[in-house]
Amino acid sequence: MIDQFINFVIRPPRAEYSPDQYLWESDFTLAGRKYKRQDLELRNQRGHTLQCSHYLPSPLPEDTPLPCVIYCHGNSGCRADGNEAAVVLLPSNITVFTFDFSGSGLSDGAYVSLGWHEKDDLKVVVSYLRSNKQISCIGLWGRSMGAVTSLLYGAEDPSIAGMVLDSAFSNLFDLMMELVDVYKIRLPKFTVKVAVQFMRRVIQKKAKFDIMDLNCIQVAPKTFMPALFGHANDDKFIQPHHSDLIYQSYAGDKNIIKFDGDHNSSRPQFYYDSVSIFFYNILNPPQVSSASSNKLEKYYDLGDLKVRAGMDEGLLYEIIAGLQTVDADAASSSSAPPGISTTKSVTELLSDVAQVTGVIDPMVNQANTLDGDDASEMQDKPIGQNEECCSYTSSNRESWGRCSSLGSNDEPPSDCTLAYSNREMTLEVLATPFRNIKCKQTDLTKEEKMKKKKAPTDSKKPKRDKFEKLEALSQRLRLCILKRVNHRRHRSS
Repeated sequence: MIDQFINFVIRPPRAEYSPDQYLWESDFTLAGRKYKRQDLELRNQRGHTLQCSHYLPSPLPEDTPLPCVIYCHGNSGCRADGNEAAVVLLPSNITVFTFDFSGSGLSDGAYVSLGWHEKDDLKVVVSYLRSNKQISCIGLWGRSMGAVTSLLYGAEDPSIAGMVLDSAFSNLFDLMMELVDVYKIRLPKFTVKVAVQFMRRVIQKKAKFDIMDLNCIQVAPKTFMPALFGHANDDKFIQPHHSDLIYQSYAGDKNIIKFDGDHNSSRPQFYYDSVSIFFYNILNPPQVSSASSNKLEKYYDLGDLKVRAGMDEGLLYEIIAGLQTVDADAASSSSAPPGISTTKSVTELLSDVAQVTGVIDPMVNQANTLDGDDASEMQDKPIGQNEECCSYTSSNRESWGRCSSLGSNDEPPSDCTLAYSNREMTLEVLATPFRNIKCKQTDLTKEEKMKKKKAPTDSKKPKRDKFEKLEALSQRLRLCILKRVNHRRHRSS
């Protein structure tokens, strides 16, 4: 049993994988931009070869250095675990470096040391990136053993911009004592302590490190760079109080996030959002060039839409034709649906459709005069945007305020209000469902109100139907664009 527990510490199951199967391709596209995977080998101080991968934009800008985040995997993990880090950070112009620690994955070495020797491997990687003139500042993202490695190295290198520490343990000796209770090993406490001391000597002989030296509580007060801690509430392997203890003694700027799940469960989206914002703020990556616009521009800035954005051109022309049909119906009930010329660009067609404002304004005003149940039907209604909105990753950080306004019942966006007051329809309004646009109530005199009430109700229905039709077409246009920005992700080991 003691031998099994020793192997549990220094020789956990080793990840075996094929880089071409479990890593991102050598050339791939993410959020509308092209990237490449650059594989390389580094050698640590003990002579072990480390297998590494660096994810970079393709082509890499020559005159603008980019920041880099080094992902550090867990004790049974490998560099394929950093695939999710690439998804989160690459759209923000932050490169991602992943590698197999010595004794893990495809790298050399027979044992792991839960952070002690791994911090020397991390030092080799940092030195390599420092020598690369195309890399600016460096951040660390570690999980489990990788989080401990990041913390141990961060205490020695204050030039690190910031760290994300997911499920770090505070003290290896205390963790081993806790695991005895977790796995219900029925032995007296003094017997367990004697066994741990025996294991300590064996591990020193085999893996060349002392388990008593792995104490994050001692190095946390000496570490000052910003840190974001994360821990799952139902983690039974490394319990959440370990992160709490490190967080309390940490000397730098810090924040901690708790979420549902266990030690090996996938992390929730809001946690990745927080990580994305954290690294964006501390690394200050350069803005994405206009030549390679990000997905934010593709589904919010309708004036820049091109067929190359990856949408169904035929469907888009169909929707625009529908908008023009509504415009024609409002102008003349006997006019036939106008034809649409496919020789025009999408931008020109959208500019033509923008003239439907003259139809929208009287409809909105007419809707505001409805009372009782009719008026309540014209108020904002849930449109199921949670099923349709994209993930809030770093590439659409600046659009969070605009995303929240799509389903909000609060005050309308300023650009929509301005367009209404000037009797103009901007392209941004076309990207927003019309049911979310609220018009200001105008002060009417008693005589005007009486005239409104006396107006025949028959004329309200056709205008209202046209308004709902135009609204539905606008929603289709937005969904046509949004559904194309979902990226695909590869499996990790």
